[in-house]
Amino acid sequence: MSRDISSRRNLVVRCGLAVAVLPLLLAAPLSTAVAQRSAYEELQVFSGVLNHIRNNYVDSVSYSSLVRAAIDGMLKSLDPHSRYIPAYAWQRMIDLTEGKIGAVGVTLENVEDQPTVVSVVPESPAARKGIQPGDRLYSINDTVVAGLSIPELEARLVARKGTKYKLILERGPRLEPHQYFVSLKADNLKRHDVTIVRMVDEETGYLKLAEFNEKAGEEVKKAIGRLKKSHARRVILDLRGNPGGLVVSAVEVASLFFPKKTVVFKTQSSRKHMEEVFVTEKNGKFRELPLVVLIDERTASAAEALAASLQDHDRALLLGRRSFGKALMQAPFFLPGGDVLMLTMGHVITPSGRFIQRRYRGLRAAQYYAFAGKGGAAADTAQVFRTDGGREVRGGGGIEPDEALPGRAELPVWWSAAADSGYYEAVADSVAYTLPETREALAAWIHDEARWARMTGVFLEHVRNSLHVTAAIETEVRARIGRLLGLRAAEVRWGPDAREEFLLANDSDVGKALEYFPKLPEILGHQSD
Repeated sequence: MSRDISSRRNLVVRCGLAVAVLPLLLAAPLSTAVAQRSAYEELQVFSGVLNHIRNNYVDSVSYSSLVRAAIDGMLKSLDPHSRYIPAYAWQRMIDLTEGKIGAVGVTLENVEDQPTVVSVVPESPAARKGIQPGDRLYSINDTVVAGLSIPELEARLVARKGTKYKLILERGPRLEPHQYFVSLKADNLKRHDVTIVRMVDEETGYLKLAEFNEKAGEEVKKAIGRLKKSHARRVILDLRGNPGGLVVSAVEVASLFFPKKTVVFKTQSSRKHMEEVFVTEKNGKFRELPLVVLIDERTASAAEALAASLQDHDRALLLGRRSFGKALMQAPFFLPGGDVLMLTMGHVITPSGRFIQRRYRGLRAAQYYAFAGKGGAAADTAQVFRTDGGREVRGGGGIEPDEALPGRAELPVWWSAAADSGYYEAVADSVAYTLPETREALAAWIHDEARWARMTGVFLEHVRNSLHVTAAIETEVRARIGRLLGLRAAEVRWGPDAREEFLLANDSDVGKALEYFPKLPEILGHQSD
């Protein structure tokens, strides 16, 4: 026993000495030998640490878990978007893209070790239940998800059509989060890049470009062709909420609006052979079409690259809110066993020379995502660039629109719980079935704010009594809930086409776009049709 005690005392002394010496070691300059260790020597250090953990750590751990943790740590030290995808998760992503299986419709990122929703597929089960970007996933089917990787979680949320899920999510401040519960079923997602195509008025067409997948260029071409046949002389291109996608698809869309040999954007890399200049190969079919582009804080990646190119060449007027600030080129690298490394290969540079990627060095992931739409550091936006026509633009922290517009009022956390419980549908549907099924009735309903307000009052009272919340909301939030109830009633009574008509008629950004078309020649410095 005395020997054991003596050994423990010696261990404590050695530990204490190590703690006492540590500050001195940190303060001392690194030796030349350490600073110039070769790659082989660094790998020896890594191997030594790995073996010591395996042989001496208090708990049993496997090589695979340690190596995976090391890989995740390496990627985390690079940028917020490089990631390691296990083979099974990659295969499920392929199956989902090909429509073989269903999903709930969310894209997740790891923000401060919490799976966080960064985008929601329009018309998906998640969208119908009110899940929003920024919500944090807490549990799936009563299993807390802490510690699971993003590919693992996304793979769990992909399943056969009809598979039931119970999700608990958090919204609001991390120290005082509000939890809400939703139940939903996996469904085959509608992966169309262009989701809405219609005339706003007699001469203005509108198209919503939600993503950049393989057929984005062809879908946009067909959509504008349809609008032209409906006598559209100008177009609103909506990139709000577009998370990006394939760079080549962004180039194909841009090529529709530019003359031949126009630089769309460039890529910059530490490897010169990976750098490329993307240039249009022929005259765009719609290169003379007056264009207004809508962007917001969730416009990212390839969508930002397209918007910046249109702005730099004075080809379109950008309206809305500052974009997300992601301009990284990524490519998949296939590893033994089928695993995939999605690695950042370069930066996207706009035609004027702007670097629009938001700063991430020295920031925690939570800070990086929290700054979406809020610009970069002052140093990042200090340099002035010029469009083809001499207009002043700046880089860093996303794209600042030519004309800033106010954002939408944020919905309260209990909104998703109310949507999941059916209160939203119940109130809207009960009113919908009392409305005449005529075109004149729809036209009146689209602007009948007084009736939406009455529905809102009934809805809020139901929420207070059923969810036991105060539901005290500001005027802007109340108005938005009224519009959502009115939208639901329009779709139930008059169908999907009425839903789109209602949306555009009550979209303040679209209304502003209509006001700016007459000003395009003056602002952009060229004549419009």
